[in-house]
Amino acid sequence: MKRWWIFPIVFAAVLVPVAVLASGEGGFDGVVRSIESRYHVRATRIPFMGIVSAIARTATQDSVGNIHVAEFENFDGAMDGDELNRMVEEKLGAGWERMIRETSRHGSEQTLIFIHPEGNRMGLFVVDLDGHELDVVQVTVSPDRLAERIGHYEHHHPQPDDDSDESK
Repeated sequence: MKRWWIFPIVFAAVLVPVAVLASGEGGFDGVVRSIESRYHVRATRIPFMGIVSAIARTATQDSVGNIHVAEFENFDGAMDGDELNRMVEEKLGAGWERMIRETSRHGSEQTLIFIHPEGNRMGLFVVDLDGHELDVVQVTVSPDRLAERIGHYEHHHPQPDDDSDESK
C-alpha cells in the first residue's frame, strides 16, 4: 500500500509554521509598520526610491546605496523615547547596534542612529523626530569612500609660523 497521501500533510505541517515565522517582518519595513500601527499614522514613502538609490550609488562611486526613506508628517502622538528605542531595536534585529540616542527635555525631538556592519560597507538606520515630523532612513555606505569624500571638504586652517614674532 502506497502512502503518498502523507507527503502533502507533512509538507503543510512544515510550511505553515515557517510561513508564520517568516511573517514577523523586520528591518526598515518592520520599523515603519510598527510606528504606523502604534501611533495610528501613515508613512509617506518616496516614489522611485530604487532608481534614486541606483543613481546615488553610481554618482558616489559606490559610496552610498540601498536608500530607504519614510516620512510621517503631522505626527501628533506623544512619543516615549524608551518605547521607540525598544521598538526599533526589536524590529531591526540582531547585528544592529545603537550608536546615538538623543532626546530633548520634553521628548518633542528625538534621534536614534543604529549601525550594522555589512562586509566592507556599513548600514545606517536613522529615526528622527523633529516636532511634528518623523523621518525613518536606512542607507548603506562605504566608510572608506565616505571618509575620503568628507576629507575633501575639511577646512585646513593655516598654522602661524614658529619663526614669526607676532608681538612686534
